[in-house]
Amino acid sequence: MRRPTFPAWLLAALLLAVQPAHAHEPRAAVPGSAEQLRLSFAPVVRAVRPAVVNIFTTGRRVERRSPFSGFPFLDDPFFRRFFDPGDRRRQRAQNSLGSGVVVGADGLIVTNHHVIENAGAIKVVLADRREFPARVVASDERSDLALLRAGLDGETLQPAVLGDSDGLEVGDLVLAIGNPFGVGQTVTSGIVSALARTGPAVRGPGYFIQTDAAINPGNSGGALVNLAGEVIGVNTAIFSRSGGSHGVGFAIPSNLVRVMVETARSGGRVVRPWLGIESQPVTPDLADALGLARPGGLLVRAVRADGPFARAGGAQGDVILSIGGHPVLDRAALRFRMTTLRPGGEAKFGILRRGEKAVLSVPVELPPEVPPRDRRRLSGPHPLAGADIVNLSPAVIEEFAFSGPGDGVMIAEVARGSPARRNGFRPGDLLRSIDRQEPESTAEAEAILRAGERPWRISIWRGGRALTTIFR
Repeated sequence: MRRPTFPAWLLAALLLAVQPAHAHEPRAAVPGSAEQLRLSFAPVVRAVRPAVVNIFTTGRRVERRSPFSGFPFLDDPFFRRFFDPGDRRRQRAQNSLGSGVVVGADGLIVTNHHVIENAGAIKVVLADRREFPARVVASDERSDLALLRAGLDGETLQPAVLGDSDGLEVGDLVLAIGNPFGVGQTVTSGIVSALARTGPAVRGPGYFIQTDAAINPGNSGGALVNLAGEVIGVNTAIFSRSGGSHGVGFAIPSNLVRVMVETARSGGRVVRPWLGIESQPVTPDLADALGLARPGGLLVRAVRADGPFARAGGAQGDVILSIGGHPVLDRAALRFRMTTLRPGGEAKFGILRRGEKAVLSVPVELPPEVPPRDRRRLSGPHPLAGADIVNLSPAVIEEFAFSGPGDGVMIAEVARGSPARRNGFRPGDLLRSIDRQEPESTAEAEAILRAGERPWRISIWRGGRALTTIFR
C-alpha cells in the first residue's frame, strides 16, 4: 500500500504544535530534510587532504625486538612505543612508512621524531602523488616531533591550518588522516575521548589528546583534524596488544606543534623555559593535609633562590594549581604548559599557600647554562668508558627532564658498543659517587676515574632512585 504523504506546511505546523514552551531557546533538533541527513565530512577532508603527506625513509639501522616474525607491523616504531614484544634483538636496514603534515607553503612539514629517527634518505609523497626529497631541519625526541624541509624546486605546497588544541572538549568530532600500514592516504573518524592524557598507559613524557578515531601503524605524524578543517593534533601512538587499532590513539596537541614550528623558523631549537623548582604530585594524602578537596597540582618541595619562581614570590610549600588558567595536575602538564610559553613575557601561576589561593606573575625565561656543561668523552680501563658527561645546570636539567639533585655530573650520551653501554649506563644518569667520592665537575669525575682501579663502586641517580653497582 502506498504511504500517505503530507504537505510540507502541514508537517511544519504539527512540529510547531508539539514544541515545548521554551522552544525559542537554541537546542539540538532532528534533521528535518534530506539535505540535513546527508551529513558528510567530505568538505573537511578536501580542505586538509592536500596538506597530509606520506613519508618514506631508507638506509636506517634499527634495533629490532620481535620473536613474532609473522607480524611485520610489530616492528613499526609507532607501535613499539606502546608494546615491547620481546627481548631478542637484531640489526636490520628498514624502509619506514609514516605520515606528515605540511605547515608551510615553502615545504616545511611536521612529523614524529620516531618516524625519521636515524633515517638515511627521506622522501615525501603528496596526495596528488607528487614526490619530493626532504631533509630534517629540527627534531625533539622528548616531544616526539620533527620538522622536515621538502626540496620543492620552485613549487609550492598547500599548508594546513593549526588550530587551538586548548579549545577541544571531550566528545568533539575529529578526523584522523594518514597512511596506515602503507596502504595510502586514509581518513577515519571518531571523537576526542580524553584530554591531557598521561600516566602508565603512555610511555615517556607526554601530554596527549586521546581519540577513538582508528589510528594504526603508519599514521604516525599524520593529522588529527576538527570539523573546522584545522589540525588540532599530530597522531603519535596507539595503545594496543595486537598491533591494530582498539580505539585508543594519542595525538600531540597542536599548541605544542606550533611552538616547534615557530622555533624552527627562527633558526633555533626547542628549549623549555625553567622555573627553578623541584616538585612532586599532590597525592590523596597530601591533598588531605593541604586542605584540598581533591588530589591535583604540584607541591613545590625545593626552590632555587635565583630561579624565576622564587623571584616572582614563590616559595617552598606552595602548590601550583594552574598556569595561564589551565589546570596543572601533574609534571607532564607542567612541562607541556611551560613548553608552550614564549620566553620574554610573564605567565600567571595559580597557587595555593597555607590554604589561601593566590596568583603569581612568573617571568618566562630560558634556563641558564651555569655552570658550563664542559662535555667530555670518558676513556680508559673503567666501567664508564664511552660515556659523555656534562656538568649539571638548569639548561641540562630541562633538556633531560631531570628530577633529582640540582648539581653534579650527568651522563649525556653513551656510545654504542662501549663499556659504559654494556654496563647499563644511560643518558640522564647522574653520577652520585665513584669509589665513594662525589664528583662536583666533569674534570673531577675524569680525574677520579683515571686514578681509580678495580673493583669500581659507582652510584647513580636514575628515575628518582639511587642505584649502586660494584664492577669487578
